[in-house]
Amino acid sequence: MARSKEFDESVVLDKAMRLFWEQGYEKTSMTELVNHMGIHRKSLYDTFGDKHTLFLKSVDLYDHKISSALVAGVKRSKTATEALQFIFCSLMHGEESPASGCFIVNSTVELASRDEDMNNRSTEMFANTEKLIKDIMVWGQQEGEFTTEYNAEVLAEYLHNVGVGLRVMAKTSTTKEKLLRISTLSMDLILK
Repeated sequence: MARSKEFDESVVLDKAMRLFWEQGYEKTSMTELVNHMGIHRKSLYDTFGDKHTLFLKSVDLYDHKISSALVAGVKRSKTATEALQFIFCSLMHGEESPASGCFIVNSTVELASRDEDMNNRSTEMFANTEKLIKDIMVWGQQEGEFTTEYNAEVLAEYLHNVGVGLRVMAKTSTTKEKLLRISTLSMDLILK
């Protein structure tokens, strides 16, 4: 008779995500994962497969958490300007571990050039974020809040690029004041 799992899969996956987020893929060993997750090595393999599969599931979990939070924040916004400010604020201040930076950006920089799975995930995740920003741009242009000098897609690509840069800079000792100046200028460029 098969044994039932003695752990909550979502809890241990979250633990793995946090370790990969803090250390990166290459620096995280299976022994560290087993110890950090608090499960046996066999349970890890039986439940999540190999290290690479566990890592990709961790990236997916992070993306789901961040995307859900961004969409919810945009939906709560009363204006497109407020929605865009929420996005920039989220990008600058990040999650509960801003010193670790953005797990997706970190993983993209570390692996995308040599890992097709990570490259595909990064491309899709970035496209989803750009789509969210594009929807905000369309909303703002229709309401007369944002410039119509450029189409919404071009503005979304530009603002997403600024956002990724903010995510990287927020991981460094760059001051919050400098990050705020960059995001404020980006906002000023699109406001009507």
